[in-house]
Amino acid sequence: MTDSILIGGGPAAVSAALTLRMRGKSVLMLYAGDGALEKAHRIDNYPGMGKISGREMLDTMRAQAMEAGVEMKKAVVQLVQPGKKKITVLAGNEIFTCKTLLIATGAPRKIGLPGEAELLGRGISYCATCDGMFYKGKKAAVVGSFPEAVEDANFLSEIAQSVDYYPEAKHDMAFLRPGVQIMDAKPLAFEKAEDGVLVRTENGEKAYHGVFVLRPAVALSQLVPKLETENERIVTDQDGGTNIPFVYAAGDAAGLPYQIAKAVGEGNRAALKMARDMDKTDEGESGK
Repeated sequence: MTDSILIGGGPAAVSAALTLRMRGKSVLMLYAGDGALEKAHRIDNYPGMGKISGREMLDTMRAQAMEAGVEMKKAVVQLVQPGKKKITVLAGNEIFTCKTLLIATGAPRKIGLPGEAELLGRGISYCATCDGMFYKGKKAAVVGSFPEAVEDANFLSEIAQSVDYYPEAKHDMAFLRPGVQIMDAKPLAFEKAEDGVLVRTENGEKAYHGVFVLRPAVALSQLVPKLETENERIVTDQDGGTNIPFVYAAGDAAGLPYQIAKAVGEGNRAALKMARDMDKTDEGESGK
């Protein structure tokens, strides 16, 4: 059990992590990539770090967090399941639990092809580890957008009758096993097939029993069921709290403006509330 899990590795998450550590809380930061900040050529408007690249800023912030005792893991968070006494987080092939959780995943992006949301759980899955065995001895496909999807495709090749790999975005596929067939066609949509899912591409269509869509980010609606959003941003109160107890949000995930200074401030504010809420809970339990 970790006191706090932070989903994201940017300024909002680092700011929250430092504040939580200063208050004696254990912190695990889970992040899939480096986000938009890493691509910034030069940043001139952040106090104390003038004329710095996004890469340099990110490295500096994360190094400070690690010095403070923050644990970091690179993994795609696939599902968050809030409970009465703990929050369960599925990330990569591991399961973590925490008392409080902060979503600091950066600016929301529209994720999903036509038919994807409708067929999720009915032939389409976001987790090969979770659902791979349902397709033992059957035809499977992977729609991959980053190198970790290659690992899952290799895993599925040990279970399924066959695995086709559709690269949705450019990434290294050198380590795909020989039995995995790389498809020279970008998927455009998914449709219900008689016994599975039809993958439609610009070069035609092909049916599978199961399709695994593996990207470095999961749509908020799938990441945290029942999380309240508005115009693709997470709805929060003034302290970063969401409609789900002990789940908070900060930074670009909570809306405009998309600025580093705003993300850092919101991360700090949310962390203060997270610490207070944990202290109140601990006091309440000790008084019983």
